[in-house]
Amino acid sequence: MDAIRNVAIAGASGALGSPILNALLESKLFSVTVLTRQSSQAQFPASVKVVRVDYNSVPDLTAALTGQDAVISVLTTSAMETQIPLIEAAVKAGVRRFLPSEFCANIGNLKAASLPVYHSKLAIHEVIQQQARDHPHFTYTLLRNGPFLDWSMAYGFFFSLDGGSTPFYDGGDRPFSTTTLATIGRAVVGVLHHSDETRNRAVFVQDLVTTQRKMLAIAQKVAPDRKWTPSEVSTADMETMARDKYANGTIDLAASMGFFCRSVFGEGYGGEFQEADNELLGIPSKTDADLEDLIREVLSG
Repeated sequence: MDAIRNVAIAGASGALGSPILNALLESKLFSVTVLTRQSSQAQFPASVKVVRVDYNSVPDLTAALTGQDAVISVLTTSAMETQIPLIEAAVKAGVRRFLPSEFCANIGNLKAASLPVYHSKLAIHEVIQQQARDHPHFTYTLLRNGPFLDWSMAYGFFFSLDGGSTPFYDGGDRPFSTTTLATIGRAVVGVLHHSDETRNRAVFVQDLVTTQRKMLAIAQKVAPDRKWTPSEVSTADMETMARDKYANGTIDLAASMGFFCRSVFGEGYGGEFQEADNELLGIPSKTDADLEDLIREVLSG
């Protein structure tokens, strides 16, 4: 495949979209276009072209994507279906690589794939894979990174920031892969730079593999004035709660978190990646010292 030069990104103003946009710009490898809704008030660097689009209009999107080599979708989970006209337009415009809004757990794992919170992403897989079969010029990459390391810590997902009671999911000693937002951005650059090696497959990236117990031990070291009391939480119980909520039509944060925790910490759900593509993508692993620095920064903030 010829080198990818022109890249369009949808969802560039979000918590993950912004670091991906920054990584694309910092690489100096691409001419970047941001797609944004007509009503968006988001501001972007002067070096990027901003095109306002109607995400429901394939003709509008096709016009916006003409001349683009790759499209990166960082649209939110609630907007997964918005990607269908975006994918159709990308094919019509001659786009050669599409990265859908994956950026999650290993949903190639059958247990993780059974969790309803990921079904909208899996539906996009079917669409994009069919388009790749029907149109050989069109290819895709599914980027998987586990929980966002820095973002999840900042929201107290791995341990309570203020001390006190903090959950240990399934004992707190299950290893899991996790990645910072900035590293995910660099992984996107790596995927585009190695387009042949990342063609039509899932790509895995991780900053490190750790456990909740290890993270809490570091937190206790860097913040000795805070006291934590771990409480045991079963991810099987969380999944049951979440499925009950979905069955009753209650699709809320608690339900999503139940499924999310199950995919990260549940035994056999693939929370620890068996293989990662860091070497291909040019991304070194973070060290225990790096993790300590991240935890110290979060706790001091």
